[in-house]
Amino acid sequence: MWNEPYLESCCRSALHRLKLSGQSGRPATVGDAPCLHRLEGMGLARTGDDRFTLTEQGHARHRTEILKLPT
Repeated sequence: MWNEPYLESCCRSALHRLKLSGQSGRPATVGDAPCLHRLEGMGLARTGDDRFTLTEQGHARHRTEILKLPT
């Protein structure tokens, strides 16, 4: 049963770019900032020092939604 909120393709791409950015994160001024704010609202990302980074929940969602690994 699917019980996670749907991610638009643009937000899935932003999630993947955020994962690729590693610990340095992504600046809050990039073009996909609206998606990063949406990810933050879902608990998948957080902001600090004007940069977004992944949360543990974001790492888990990346594994299941982007990498298609079992939970």
